[in-house]
Amino acid sequence: QVNLAESGGASVQVGESLRLSCEGFGDSYTMYCMAWFRQAPGTEREGVARIRRDGSADYVDSVKGRFTISKDNTKNILYLQMNNLRPEDTAMYYCAAEYSSSDWCPLLSWVWSYRGQGTQVTVSS
Repeated sequence: QVNLAESGGASVQVGESLRLSCEGFGDSYTMYCMAWFRQAPGTEREGVARIRRDGSADYVDSVKGRFTISKDNTKNILYLQMNNLRPEDTAMYYCAAEYSSSDWCPLLSWVWSYRGQGTQVTVSS
C-alpha cells in the first residue's frame, strides 16, 4: 500500500514552467507503475502520463514534447516537469499508483488503485 501526496502546483503565466512532485509513503515506488492525471472543472479526468517500473513512459498527445514524467526511486518521489504551459493545462493534477510485478502498466483510461489529493495548476494568458 502507498499513500501519495502531491505538491508544486501554482498560478503561472502562459509559456512558463512548473515541476510537480508526488511523494509516496509506504511501499517503494519500485513496485508500482505511476501516473499523473488531471481534471478541470466540468470535465472528465484525463490521463496525462504514465511511467513503468523500467522507466519507460507514455504521454497523452496534448502534452507530448512539453511534459516529462520521471521518478526517483531512492526518495520515493514522482515528478512531472511541465514546460511551455498553456491555459488549457489548467486543472487539478493528481498522481496515481498501481502495483505491478512487471513492466505492465494500466491504461490511462483505467481507474488506478491509489491516488493523491491533488495540486492545483492555473495557467493565465
